[in-house]
Amino acid sequence: MTAAVGRSAVGRSKTNGGGRTVMIVTALLIAGSRSTTAQTEGSILTLLPGTTRAAALGGAGAALVGDAGAMFSNPAGIATIRHLSIEGSYEPYLAGSAVATAALALRVSRFTWGLGAEELDYGTEPEIVPDPSTGGRRGTATGASFHPYEALAASSLVYRRGVAALGVTAKYNRQQIGEEIRDAWAGDVGLAIAVFDIMAMGVSVQNLGGDLGGGALLPRRTRAGLTLNYTDPEGTFRLLTTLEGQWTRDRSAVLVQGVEGGVVTSGVGLAARVGYSTRPAVTDASRWTFGGGIVLGRLALDYAFQGYDALGGGTHRVGIRWTP
Repeated sequence: MTAAVGRSAVGRSKTNGGGRTVMIVTALLIAGSRSTTAQTEGSILTLLPGTTRAAALGGAGAALVGDAGAMFSNPAGIATIRHLSIEGSYEPYLAGSAVATAALALRVSRFTWGLGAEELDYGTEPEIVPDPSTGGRRGTATGASFHPYEALAASSLVYRRGVAALGVTAKYNRQQIGEEIRDAWAGDVGLAIAVFDIMAMGVSVQNLGGDLGGGALLPRRTRAGLTLNYTDPEGTFRLLTTLEGQWTRDRSAVLVQGVEGGVVTSGVGLAARVGYSTRPAVTDASRWTFGGGIVLGRLALDYAFQGYDALGGGTHRVGIRWTP
């Protein structure tokens, strides 16, 4: 959620049980390495990796092309899909919250259309009202509950000609804590150049617009990446590297490096991934991420892990990709 929404929730915690929600939001802001100057950033969800594969590669995604979930990093990334791609992921996130994503992409001639959704679910909270006998210093549960969350719906359209593709995404973000609701419309633009299966370059600008009100904005982010395949991605041995720079409004620049390798025989195989990302000074997230996947023909099952020291343990994301 947002720093602004969090402050609103603090003022309402005696009446709607928002105290635990505020604690969760605070933990996520610390874990998500929010800069102390980034008071206008209004979303945690839009800063998280959109796919399990990207999460294992340190959050890189601007030049990871060919999967439906690429639209969350760069709309032009879905241009190389041949026919249809479907992808989803789920992650029990921090402090009892959970992240879920889903994406679908369909190619028709030179155009590819994508549809995606993401949600950061904070769980269900009890409604609490002030207890008059304590002068309002304590609360009493009413038996009712409320459901704080942040959700995003997005639709992308991409035009491809030769090795180059240009894409745009329209997105709607909605955030709710108790009776406090904020929403905003925003857009992404992206460019991708895919040279056969050898190399891909991608550039995107995310969250153009995105005014949530009250000074809260979706975090504007510019991304530029390069992905290289050192072997035939349809062959037995797989080896890929990706390098990406990320520039987010009011935050330090981030450099992400990722490596993916594996072996696939007769359509069945294993892949391993590792990523390293520089971080702003205020963070609890590990710079390293790890993951892997199982390849079963056109179906892929993915896993990603990132450690969080102060909050204990780490996060585990699982995902599925299908590209017939």
